Amino acid sequence: MADLGADVIKIEPPGRGDPVRTWGMQVDGQSLWWSIHGRNKRSVTINMRHPDARAMVLELAAHVDVVVENYRPGQLEKWGLAPADFEAANPSLVLVRISGYGQTGPEASRSGFGVIGEAKGGVRHLTGYPPEVSDLPPVRNGIAIGDDVSGFYGAIGALAGVIEQRASGAKSLKLIDVALGESVMTLLEGQLPEYGKLGIVRQPTGSWVSSAAPSNAYKSSDGAWVLVAGNSDPLFKSLCEIMGQPELATDPRFKNNQVRCENVIELDRLIGQWVGSLTADEALEKLDEVNIPSSKIYTIADIAADEQYRARKMVTEVEDPHFGTVLHPGVVPVVAGLDRDAQIRWTGPDIGEHTDEVLAEVLGLDEDAIAQRRSSGLV
Repeated sequence: MADLGADVIKIEPPGRGDPVRTWGMQVDGQSLWWSIHGRNKRSVTINMRHPDARAMVLELAAHVDVVVENYRPGQLEKWGLAPADFEAANPSLVLVRISGYGQTGPEASRSGFGVIGEAKGGVRHLTGYPPEVSDLPPVRNGIAIGDDVSGFYGAIGALAGVIEQRASGAKSLKLIDVALGESVMTLLEGQLPEYGKLGIVRQPTGSWVSSAAPSNAYKSSDGAWVLVAGNSDPLFKSLCEIMGQPELATDPRFKNNQVRCENVIELDRLIGQWVGSLTADEALEKLDEVNIPSSKIYTIADIAADEQYRARKMVTEVEDPHFGTVLHPGVVPVVAGLDRDAQIRWTGPDIGEHTDEVLAEVLGLDEDAIAQRRSSGLV
């Protein structure tokens, strides 16, 4: 929401700030992650243990459209910040609550991180190879997908809530309840009805797709992995032709998607031999000639150098006061008429960098009132 132009005020504890400030690789004690995760947000510090913290939070809440929190259920209430308190401060507020298990139910009080949501949401079960191939545990996705997906749903819920509040002129708080595991579970395609009706438990399939073939990664002669998705009959025919084996398109084992899936091991062996005889660039050039969806499996180095990403400013250079020039991902989605680079207004701010600014602009406090809050340890 900050990338798309919203004025996002991030509340952090004084001194140490958000834990993400310490994550990932650091340069001179500054986290490179924070350059992205904190961008376009204004940082305000509040000491939630201060006796006046509750009043200050509600002061700010009276001037905003949305409040987002991601504590374990009950924590806000311990601070005297229940939904009813927010509603009294701002009757048209949207309150987004993101937690491990949701605000209700027998497990609501349990703690949960993104990885726990990935496990409970069913995605972790599918990340790996079939039991007959490997007995290693299912692997994580390599990124905090549980946190990311929950954040997306929180943003969608917030925006939908604001639209409804404004359209209806509502004067009662709109509560949005997002659970990590539930958010991840929505990614499971048709698995739930398949299980409920047919008792089918989908199993991990490694790098291939169980319902479409060919759709797999194949190693090139220069050691890169090339993903090939030639699973429609016309695409498969074109693939066979550029492989120099047109007869495979009419082979009874491969003549349609159903039988290709049944004979996928042999099919993947044949395609793997062909890709393995070429460099990744050579294979991709041939695949592009006949419009077969394909890509090298990118590392971050590939992403940083990619012409398409660079042309669209999805990979862009940004000036950060702590690091100089750094690479950032562009804003998604692209909004017609807006300069994608200009949407990155500033990088991750210092702890409390905007406290005085927000207290003056939003709460209308003068210098003496701001100084008093500082001297008391509230901010």
